[in-house]
Amino acid sequence: MQSKTLSELSAMVDGVLVGDGNIVIDGVAPMQNATPNELTFLDRPDRLPLLYRKCKAKAVLVPNGVLPNGFSVIQVSDVLKAFEQIAAYFSPPREESIDGIHERSCIHPSVQLGKNVAVGPFAVIEEDVELANNVIVHAGVQIRAGSKIGEKTTIFPNAVLYRNTIVGCRCIIHSGAVIGAFGFGYDSSKGFHKLSPQLGNVVIGNDVEIGSCSTIDRATYGSTIIGDGTKIDNLVMIGHNCKLGKHNLICAHTGIAGSTTTGDYVVMAGRVGVKDHVHIGDRAVLGAMAGILADVEPDVRLVGIPATPEKEQMKIQIALQRLPELRKEFKNLVKEVEKLKLVDR
Repeated sequence: MQSKTLSELSAMVDGVLVGDGNIVIDGVAPMQNATPNELTFLDRPDRLPLLYRKCKAKAVLVPNGVLPNGFSVIQVSDVLKAFEQIAAYFSPPREESIDGIHERSCIHPSVQLGKNVAVGPFAVIEEDVELANNVIVHAGVQIRAGSKIGEKTTIFPNAVLYRNTIVGCRCIIHSGAVIGAFGFGYDSSKGFHKLSPQLGNVVIGNDVEIGSCSTIDRATYGSTIIGDGTKIDNLVMIGHNCKLGKHNLICAHTGIAGSTTTGDYVVMAGRVGVKDHVHIGDRAVLGAMAGILADVEPDVRLVGIPATPEKEQMKIQIALQRLPELRKEFKNLVKEVEKLKLVDR
């Protein structure tokens, strides 16, 4: 891809150039990694100290009205959108190379294929599966019997969808994801662990994204449900009979035990753990490594193990940092009390 001057890039994103428009830009990079001939970005004014301390770039994309000292800048109303546009110029996304039905795929005769469906080599699609228009199934994917995939959904290599999985439209399922595996439920009443019935399925709404190596277990009965617009990161575990609401954000290493439900716009940061049979209210935010042991009210922010309101947890952490000092004070007080006892005698 050809280099461009800063003034050419400014015109590309309808920006306002302040500084040297003749600087030649060869690419883009975050501010801590950018070289003198790369464009970086500053999305928030409070990151200016980091820009001054860490950045070697000569040119910066900034919000309107921000003018850092010592840099040539392009001012725009939406920094991230403009940076994405410029980054796409220097590193254009590759078009999907998969096209049509590969001769080395294995598709059962009963499968219903919509228009413009693409299936890669070594994909296995079992009986009574339905693939709607413009579905892309990459190499090595397995879609088991009775599953249904909605329009414009993409399934990346080596993902596995167990029987009767339902996936909505415009979904993205990344490599290694497993949807519809047996739930972790056992009857141990007779001295050994007998697997509980696994008669349900998984239903995924529209515009859902499921990260690499994440797992969503099928319901014992009924359906495990993922609501429209929910985004699931890599290495997330969602147990059987869970029902997640719309537009949730579930970050990596989170584990959600069976029969948990969530409202809409819930956020779970990395490594959150949620016990079974609890409900997380609308717009709740669960901080990294939070341990959720009971129902969560809407619109709260919880952190810690067990999770407590954010402000309360901060007080707990401050108190914990003072424990060595408080322990010393306590020992001194005990000695003083012992002395007073001796005086009283």
